[in-house]
Amino acid sequence: MLAKRIIPCLDVKDGRVVKGINFTSLAEVGDAVEMGHKYAMEGADELVYLDISATIEGRNTFAELVRRVADTVNIPFTVGGGIRSLDDAARLLDAGADKITINSAAIARPELIGEIAGRYGRQFVVVAIDAKSGPDGKWHATTHGGSRPTDKELFAWAREAEDRGAGEILFTSMDHDGTRNGYPCPVYAALSDSLGIPLIASGGAGSVDDIAAVLTDGKADAALAASIFHYGKYTVAEVKGQLAASGIPVRI
Repeated sequence: MLAKRIIPCLDVKDGRVVKGINFTSLAEVGDAVEMGHKYAMEGADELVYLDISATIEGRNTFAELVRRVADTVNIPFTVGGGIRSLDDAARLLDAGADKITINSAAIARPELIGEIAGRYGRQFVVVAIDAKSGPDGKWHATTHGGSRPTDKELFAWAREAEDRGAGEILFTSMDHDGTRNGYPCPVYAALSDSLGIPLIASGGAGSVDDIAAVLTDGKADAALAASIFHYGKYTVAEVKGQLAASGIPVRI
């Protein structure tokens, strides 16, 4: 069995790491580069940096942060936010990012997935889906930092993204984001079963048990977490140590 990945997520606004609940009530928690270096030293498998205001404010993710991170951390990292074109993606990859993630722009113009994958390879392309459950019982994707609902249904959109060239799917449950009440594991399991590419789970980690559950019952290939690391409840090493002790394969 392939090792499961633990990926701290750093939501960045104006160069600082912030965290909220259900995508709102943002509070500043630290310096983006310093925190990334700390998590790398603790044994994180990868990092994800999301410039959460870039799409809303209509500006590109700033490449300078990417260069600083690339100079400081020694593990792969993914960058997203405000990527609307092949040139935007190229700028970030050239600055040192290992992967890029696209969300709103992919929904607006799905061809972008194939354009980036066609030039760089699908392993460079992560399609992020921020979705919430609706009264119809289905999960619907949103755009612009979760502020705009769409008619894209989670499962259908994830499969389309894979068909168009995505190398991974990063699904964030907006209903669970920042609550620390656990991930919706049945949804992740069903989504994983429907895909042929890795699935990264995001939204709801409050304990090692929550992460263990989404990696086993939820069939996720990786777990993204923020609050439990940012506020010092666990170190990355502690999480991976407890997962390994329970028989879940992780890189120590």
